[in-house]
Amino acid sequence: MTSNSSVPPPQPNHQSGGLKPTIFWRIAEDIPGNLKWALMVTSIVLPFGLWWGIASTGVVNSDFLPSPTQVGQALRDLYSDGLLVHDTLMSCFRVGVGFLLAAIVSAPVGIAMGTFTSIRSLLEPIMGIVRYMPAPAFTPLLLIYLGVDERPKIALIFIGTVFFNILMVMDAVKFIPKELLETTYTLGGRRHQVLFQVITPYVIPNILDAFRVNMAASWNLVVVAELIAAEEGLGKRIAIAEQFFRTDDIFACLIVLGLIGFGLDLLFRWLQRAVSPWAID
Repeated sequence: MTSNSSVPPPQPNHQSGGLKPTIFWRIAEDIPGNLKWALMVTSIVLPFGLWWGIASTGVVNSDFLPSPTQVGQALRDLYSDGLLVHDTLMSCFRVGVGFLLAAIVSAPVGIAMGTFTSIRSLLEPIMGIVRYMPAPAFTPLLLIYLGVDERPKIALIFIGTVFFNILMVMDAVKFIPKELLETTYTLGGRRHQVLFQVITPYVIPNILDAFRVNMAASWNLVVVAELIAAEEGLGKRIAIAEQFFRTDDIFACLIVLGLIGFGLDLLFRWLQRAVSPWAID
């Protein structure tokens, strides 16, 4: 009789449901680095290739769909005129100040709301109402109250991002494991130690992730603000180009906005790795 030790152990069934797993369709697992980079490059090259192909065929009038070459020339012209750099710096200034003010307010308020039920009960209802009011709808009031300089533009960015930041930080605190807090108390931790040495460090990655996601809203709002009341900025440049039917300038400004946003996204990802490496897979 054959010993049980000679029987090979059962192999896991990799064809559950009749589907053979592949590298591409892995669930909740990483993929090889070369495949990841190939997919990332494809996500950029493919849309630009389609754009170039459609524009070069002449199916769409170039006045409506300028070619990548025309847009590149528009970028060079705007840069050589000094307009591109100046408008970009003004838009970055407005987004930077408005979003920084929103971040300074939202992080402590969100942590407080997530930690203390009393604070959450006091603030969450009104925030739940205000956050559904479109931020651009506040523009007429901001112009009346703050004038036509930089203050209403910065205030619009602040209003459009602060409430979403607060609620996302609050939710991150609410989902901290109760066992972690109970263990801290068991080891002799005081309430202020739980707040500043356990809860706050725990949610820092979530705070940075919330800021990374909501930064896109700030760029949407600065364009809206500059379309309505501004003398410079990428949004204003788009409005001027629309008046003169310069679609190549519009595409050029949109590309600059996208590149800035992508750069900021990478910056926040780097901050997450630098500040909280334990939270990065």
